[in-house]
Amino acid sequence: MKRQDMNVVTRLLERLWREGRPMVRTRLQVAAGLNYDVFIKYLEWMLSKDLVSMIPGDDGHERVLLTEKGMESYTKLVRWINEVVRGVHIP
Repeated sequence: MKRQDMNVVTRLLERLWREGRPMVRTRLQVAAGLNYDVFIKYLEWMLSKDLVSMIPGDDGHERVLLTEKGMESYTKLVRWINEVVRGVHIP
């Protein structure tokens, strides 16, 4: 993937952060409003950057887990959006 849309990355990270637990890939894909092929490209990119990891579920379905680096990245993105775009400083 040569170029990422940061809005898409933010949506994926936000959905995982709000869920608070690992999500089945299809559920995350639908929640982010992406077609499957685009979702897989973003998932592979986020895996390569250690923003998310895959873990097996008890039901046999793999789930996407937000890593510590993913949580930190999401927090930084939200802080930047609030400060730069919205003009709101949150300590």
